[in-house]
Amino acid sequence: MKKVALIGVQMDMGAGTRGVNMGPAAIRYAGIVDGIKSLGIECHDKGDLIPLATGRTADNMRCYEQVHDINEKLYKEVKASLESGAFPIVLGGDHSIAAGSISATSKHYKKIGIIWVDAHGDWNNEESSPSGNMHGMPFSAVCGAGPDIMVDYGQEPVYVDTRNCVQIAGRDIDPMERVRMREHGVTVFSIADIDRMGMPAVIEKAIEIASEGTEGIHVSFDVDSITPESAPGTGTIVHSGLTLREAFYLIETLHQSGKVIALDMVEVNPMLDVRNKTGELAMELVLSMLGKVVY
Repeated sequence: MKKVALIGVQMDMGAGTRGVNMGPAAIRYAGIVDGIKSLGIECHDKGDLIPLATGRTADNMRCYEQVHDINEKLYKEVKASLESGAFPIVLGGDHSIAAGSISATSKHYKKIGIIWVDAHGDWNNEESSPSGNMHGMPFSAVCGAGPDIMVDYGQEPVYVDTRNCVQIAGRDIDPMERVRMREHGVTVFSIADIDRMGMPAVIEKAIEIASEGTEGIHVSFDVDSITPESAPGTGTIVHSGLTLREAFYLIETLHQSGKVIALDMVEVNPMLDVRNKTGELAMELVLSMLGKVVY
């Protein structure tokens, strides 16, 4: 990897808790640009995208105009980065932004896999969501299971085949969401599966599924996948998550596979953090995806 495009997204309107719009600033403050350069990688920092200040809510989709607007902006930035030969790294912001980043990766490569690391499934749509918060819908949207407004910007979306989609670290998945994921054929490795199988077996199988017949893997990483004792700065905390070593082993193995083509790092909320602990962790995970090794 020779060139990275770093794209921040100041978005928190897809979430139920405000403050995650400052996530990109927290990760930058931790030193991500200098960290990338220290690995001998060219870093094009494209700054931050900012959503509309106001917008409508309808059909059980809160702030859907802002979500659509920011995802369209992000789609264009990620697609341009891919066309320039850069590896896109998207810093969130809430997880609704993955709809735009993955849409761009899928449009560019046509056939991709997804590894979604998250305490939640994010597989709701406007009918199944109990809250209407759109950060719980992007994984469903990029697979063509709605809501379409998250991924359709007039560009004819290329949906991701669920046979190449894997969710890791799930431990707070809504009942209807669980049904929908099963019906659509998404592979889920829950936190209980990781306890039973071990992270090495889980990530090896996940890479196999996501890479079979694809051009590469888009990794979307939500910091709430990590146990809150290690990552307190996030808005939807769920107990008993990934340990730090499990999280780093996952990322390090993905890097070693050579199959990752884009990365989202989302849901860092500095307002809930302790001395930027989670922002610094997010930065280190990104650097590990780029090849930084912990000796």
